[in-house]
Amino acid sequence: MLVRLLYASRAAEPVTSDLIDSILRSSHAHNPVLGITGVLCYGGDVYMQVLEGGRAAVNGLYNTIVRDSRHREVMLLLYEEIAERRFAGWTMGHVNLKKINPSLLLKHSELPELDPFSVTGAASMALLDDLMATASILGRTG
Repeated sequence: MLVRLLYASRAAEPVTSDLIDSILRSSHAHNPVLGITGVLCYGGDVYMQVLEGGRAAVNGLYNTIVRDSRHREVMLLLYEEIAERRFAGWTMGHVNLKKINPSLLLKHSELPELDPFSVTGAASMALLDDLMATASILGRTG
């Protein structure tokens, strides 16, 4: 059974390119073995990530993230059973939201910044769909 999980968290330390590279290296090493795909968005001190895969693998990874010292205030935004993956092309795609048009963020929230804590999970998924449609997601596999 496939599931999709969307969560948000705040960074426990300043978000640097080295930190993001470390997270992505770990994702690219472990996610293919687990059958997990998804996308990581980051902006300011906020992370938003969608994970797709088998229920046990996604739940296990989410529990690891909750305990990860790089994250604080981890909040589950959406969890659903799915018939097919939306982000099948990414072992872990990524989006630095400082590099996209702010109007895309403004379309889904009150301010042109990433704040998944103040919008619905559906609005956050709609933002991810728009990021995919505008080719803003980097790191596509295969």
